[in-house]
Amino acid sequence: MDLKEVVATNMRRIRHGKKLTQEELAHHSGLSARYIGKIEHAKVSASITVLGKIAEGLGVEPAELVTKSS
Repeated sequence: MDLKEVVATNMRRIRHGKKLTQEELAHHSGLSARYIGKIEHAKVSASITVLGKIAEGLGVEPAELVTKSS
């Protein structure tokens, strides 16, 4: 699993756990829902800046987005 897939999996898991839609996460993070969807489907790589915005929108530390679960 590459890092794009790790981020995608973690984003979905955390977002679902917080019962947020992609649109709500986009609003909280200042990004577009379309871009959130592309990241969650591992179609694009998110920059460090974008990962920080997503982490803030989810209320988690950025490391939670890039840490591979076992």
